[in-house]
Amino acid sequence: MTVLAVAFWLSVGLLVYTHLGYPLVLLALARSRADEGRGGSEVDRDDDSLPRVSLIVAAHDEDEVIERKVRDAVALDYPRDRLEVIVASDGSTDRTADVARAAGADQVLDLPRGGKVAALNAAVERSTGEVLAFSDANSFWRPNALRLLVARLRDPEVGYVCGQVRFDGAGAANEEGLYWRYEMAIRELESRLAGVTAGNGAINAVRRDAYLFLEPTRGQDISLPYELVKRGWRPVYAPEAVARERLAATIGSEFGRKRRMMAGAWNTMLRYGLLSPRGYGPLYAFEIASHRLLRYVSPFLHVIALGTNVALAGEGTVYVVTLAAQVALLVAAAIGTFLPLRPFRIAHYYLAVTASSAAGLWEYLRHGVPTTWEKAEGTR
Repeated sequence: MTVLAVAFWLSVGLLVYTHLGYPLVLLALARSRADEGRGGSEVDRDDDSLPRVSLIVAAHDEDEVIERKVRDAVALDYPRDRLEVIVASDGSTDRTADVARAAGADQVLDLPRGGKVAALNAAVERSTGEVLAFSDANSFWRPNALRLLVARLRDPEVGYVCGQVRFDGAGAANEEGLYWRYEMAIRELESRLAGVTAGNGAINAVRRDAYLFLEPTRGQDISLPYELVKRGWRPVYAPEAVARERLAATIGSEFGRKRRMMAGAWNTMLRYGLLSPRGYGPLYAFEIASHRLLRYVSPFLHVIALGTNVALAGEGTVYVVTLAAQVALLVAAAIGTFLPLRPFRIAHYYLAVTASSAAGLWEYLRHGVPTTWEKAEGTR
């Protein structure tokens, strides 16, 4: 077999594995350990035994949704005298802080613009809760969601828990909801094994003594789970704890959001030890390699697969068929930009999401990671 053929089949094999093979391996492993990783989901109805929780919302120019968010938070099925709602306004130029105060937030921090993580860090410093919960301004929780998150933290090994986001609305080409259901299925299986490899900024909670004050260019979603694993904690997923938010209106908005996220993910992977196996057990290291490393390098594997396939097209029928399949994917993605039939939309979305990883790396190498963030179009 030639070097080109090895490169082609290796790249194709890794793509098939990370998208299809890895979930199947997880499923087989989870079934072999069916009784593990499911504990702690029963809510505690004894209000006197519940810990004090600080629910923190970082917000930048969110006056159109912050009132609803604060009212949603204080109305959660959790004792009000054990719930502290904190809004950290990150350099807002609108009425975010004033509206949050009027809506009933316990603390409103009017901070200079420093980015989401800096705002969260500042809020944690001023919080009083034994448990720190975090949410986005445009995410609205089911009434029982906080109790369900806290229930998972009753396990002394669990340091971090994230919930499930369900999406409302969508632009014609945005298949984020489909992707997210796939991603959450994988996250549930990981949670039953070694722990999740990423969290969710819309709905998550962490023990106060497990919280890490991250450098402002790092993202909590990608950093807290693996950092806590290295410190002996277990990060888990609670699918029964549900939040809802709106999808980005267009695939362009979604691509821009994911490009920014991926710049941060590459920063975490290349600078902050995500890929270092030190502190991981074998199973968690396997999850990181399969779900993070291979997923992030997927655009480059696609380029290798296509380039080597073109070079090998004259080497036999199998290479003609595989090249036709790759070209069909590209054509379907292009058609999906103007013909909103679902197979074409899925191809378009897949190509955009895959490309966002390469775009995020380019952004990171050229400009580093911005500390500030902007809302995706149509998500409010």
